This record gives sequence, C-alpha cells and structure tokens, in this order.
Amino acid sequence: MRTALARAVGRRAAAVPPRALFAAAAVSALLSLVPLLYLAVRAGDAGWQRTADMLLRPRTLETVGTSVALVAVVATACLLIGVPTAWLVARTDLPGQAAWLALLALPLAVPSYVAAYAWLAQFPAMNGFWAAALLLTLVSFPYVVLPVSAALRAADPAFEEVARTLGRGPVRAFTTATLPQVWPAAAGGALLVALYVLSDFGAVALMRVDAFTRVIYSSYRASFDRIGATVLALVLVALAVALLTAEHRVRGQARRWRAGSGSPRDNVPVPIGGAARAGAVCWLSALIAAALGVPLVSLTLRMIEGSRTPLDIAELASAALTSLGVAAAGAALAVLLALPVGILAGRYRSPAVRAVETLAFTGHALPGVVVGLSLVFLTLAILPAAYQTVAVLAFAYAVLFGPKAIGATRSATAAVPPVLEQTARTLGRGPLRAWAQTTLPLTLPGIAAGGLIVLLTAMKELPATLMLRPTGMDTLATELWSRTEVAAYGSAAPYAMALVALAAIPAWLLSRSVAIGPDPVGSISRTGSMSRSPEGSA
Repeated sequence: MRTALARAVGRRAAAVPPRALFAAAAVSALLSLVPLLYLAVRAGDAGWQRTADMLLRPRTLETVGTSVALVAVVATACLLIGVPTAWLVARTDLPGQAAWLALLALPLAVPSYVAAYAWLAQFPAMNGFWAAALLLTLVSFPYVVLPVSAALRAADPAFEEVARTLGRGPVRAFTTATLPQVWPAAAGGALLVALYVLSDFGAVALMRVDAFTRVIYSSYRASFDRIGATVLALVLVALAVALLTAEHRVRGQARRWRAGSGSPRDNVPVPIGGAARAGAVCWLSALIAAALGVPLVSLTLRMIEGSRTPLDIAELASAALTSLGVAAAGAALAVLLALPVGILAGRYRSPAVRAVETLAFTGHALPGVVVGLSLVFLTLAILPAAYQTVAVLAFAYAVLFGPKAIGATRSATAAVPPVLEQTARTLGRGPLRAWAQTTLPLTLPGIAAGGLIVLLTAMKELPATLMLRPTGMDTLATELWSRTEVAAYGSAAPYAMALVALAAIPAWLLSRSVAIGPDPVGSISRTGSMSRSPEGSA
C-alpha cells in the first residue's frame, strides 16, 4: 500500500512543477522575447497607416517576392537532391555508406558567407538570384539527407515487400509504400531549409540579392531608418514563425510504421551494381565536390595567393581568441537561461509547460539581423551605456542559439528517471539539493554538449556580430566579412579556413548522432539546431 501511495504521490508531483522552477523558466522564456517585443513596440510607434504604407510599397512587395521565391527554389531543390541521395546511402549496398554520410553532412560546416566567398574568389562574375539559390542549396541539402536517411533506416520494409508482391515495380513500390513513412522527415528537413534560407544574410548579401536580411541590414547601415527596418524585420519574423510552426507540426507527425507485431525487421540493402553503382558514385562525388571541393580548393588557392604577403599571425590569433571569448560568454548565458526551461520541459507535461517551452524557442525563428537590429535600437533608447558592449552581444547569442541548449537539457533530463530525485526527497533532501545530487551528474554531459554547440555556432554568427560588437573588436567572421567586401580574397582565406575547421566538429558529431537517432525529424531540429544558424550553419 505504501508503494502504491508513493507512486500516486510521484505521479501527482510530476504533473505539477515546483513554483520556483516554473517561475524561473517563465522569466527565461520572456527574456528571449525581449527583441521581438521591442520591435513590435517600435513598429506600433509608426502608426498603422505608416506601417501599412511601408508594407504596400513596391520595394517591400518585391523583397517579399524575392525572399519567398528563393525559399521555394532552394527547399524544392534540396528535396529533389536529398531524398534520392538519402536512399543511396541508407537503403542500398553501396560500399562506404558511413563515410559517404559523413561527407554529405560536412557542407553544414561551411557558413553561407564562407561558401559565397569561396565561389566568388573563383568566379567573380557570380551574382544574382540563381547564384544565391545554388550556393544555399549546396550548404543546406544535408538538412534533408540526414533525417531522411535516418527515417529510411527506421522504416518497416514489409510494406514495400507487400507492394512488390502485388506486381508493382521497385520505384512505384517505394513511392507508394516507403515514401509515406519518410515523408514527415523529408518535409521537416525541407522546412528547416526554408527557415535557413529565409534567415540567411551572408550568401544573399555577397550575391547582391535583395532578400529581407540584406534589405534590413542596408536600411539600418545606410540611412539608419529605424521604422522602415523595424517593419521589414517584423514581416521577416512573421514568415519565420510560420515556417517554424509548420516544422513543429510536421515533426509531431513523425512516427514509425509497423506491419504486424514483434521485433522490427532490418532493411535488406537493395543491390546495385555495374552502371548503376558507377552512376551513384559519380553522383555522390559530384555533389560533395560542388559542396565541399570547390570551397576547399578555392580556400587553398587563396591561402597560397595570400602567402605572398606576410600573414599577421597575431591578428589572426586575436580574432580567434575574441571569437572564442564572446562566444563562450554567450554559451554560458544560453546554458544558464536554458536550464530551468529544459528541466521543466523534460520533467513535466501540461499546457502551461508547453507554452513556456514554445516561448523559449522563439529565438529559433529570429534571424540574426532581426535580433541585432532590435538590440541596437533597444540599447540606444533605454540603456545607451550598453550599446555595442560584449554583454549585449552575448545576450544576442543566448537569444539566437539558446534553443540548442534547451533541447540538449530537455533530452538529457528526460532520460533520467524521476524516481531518483523522489528517493532523495524521501531521505530529507530539498528539491534543489536532490536535483544536484541525483539528476545533475547524469545530465551534465548533455548540458555541456548543448553549451558546446552554442559556443561553436556563436563563433560563426555574422549579422548580429556586425551590428552589436564593440568598436574595434573583430572576430573571425567579421574579419572575413570585411576582407571579402573589398575583394581581398587572399587575406581573407586564413580566417575562412579557421571558421570551417571549427565548424567541422559539430557537423561530424551530427552525422554520427542524428543519422542513427530514433527521431529523425526532431533530432536535427533539437540537437543539431543547425537549422537556426544560417550564418554559422552548424
């Protein structure tokens, strides 16, 4: 009876979070909304008539059309590339599948502005809509390949076998039986691509495409038009939130289909040989060459070119250390703000908890240029002394990349049985002490991993850093950007190589963890959250 009573008490406790934890999580979630709320206030100051006039201007409508068209083209291209490619590395007997998958994930290590820099260094005449679409496709198709390959491995082959016994060919059997099983993963990946493209600044700016991010930054930098830039930023946020909402809905649809009962069956690799195998190898090689080969060769050539002039090692080291320092500050703040939200979401389920978690993930939908713009205006209006300080820049990183830390903390917390804390409580420990002695040691690796992802992503963030960095402070990203703007490709190469080397670490880890995870759509969205970092895309 005592055991039954203890279980009932445990279930009741699990349903009602402690007030202190809920309050801390709510405060953390509200802090992530500060940039968005201030933008809304500034837009309201303009009045509805002026706002409507700005929204209906031909230039605004043209910007919307360009951005939406770019999103549609790149997302479609990634689907057309990603699904067949995922099938090759997940369902066939092609040799070296693990190596191919790792190579296919590495384009995520190349920030959009680095890819644009590398291609421009080789082909200076590249610019315009289709050039930007090509580059963004090459750096974002892994968002489809990784979750779809995971979904294909998890899919029950019995459905396709039944379709084959009914006389359907291999292609038709795949499209009617297997494709519906992996479609949520493919659609979720495509939506992440869309969010990435909508938030991108580096590629569209260097390719001279008047998408939202470039127009907002140009408006801020050239005329310091607060109201105009604010209205455009809110439209961009609205589109990003719509995409994020759609991605969450698709992720909620992801599930494993099973035929019958018992243990799941392993997929039998589809044999390919002769010309088909040669064609598959050529396709994968060409894709990797375009996404990785061209940037690496271009960077190497620019490094050789730049070696004719002395490299300022001290300047490079200073930029790297500065990048590490400000990113570490942002990561520490992100982990601190993520802790109560992640613990709350990992332990409790209720409409109020889901609302807090959703608010905390708002930063996932805020492009860097929007957060930077908002905090520039906010600090100038309320706290001028904080304008262009490391503290504000670190806060921007925490808002932008905090969802990565939240996802890691939530997953780590959910994996620890609550009974451990309940047992500690029965021994007289308080809530905080019980958590620190039982759950914290087990969740610490996951929390640290989330912080590391934030650190490495923040090091490569560009637009917010350009807007918020203290005068005279340069990071690897800003040094690369300033040199690329004046076509100094040789001197920019060392900074680009340093960024790519750093970004390769989380991309490799993602290929090892996400591709074999049980939740192919959610895992890339939560743990990789590479989806949220177009300027650092890792």
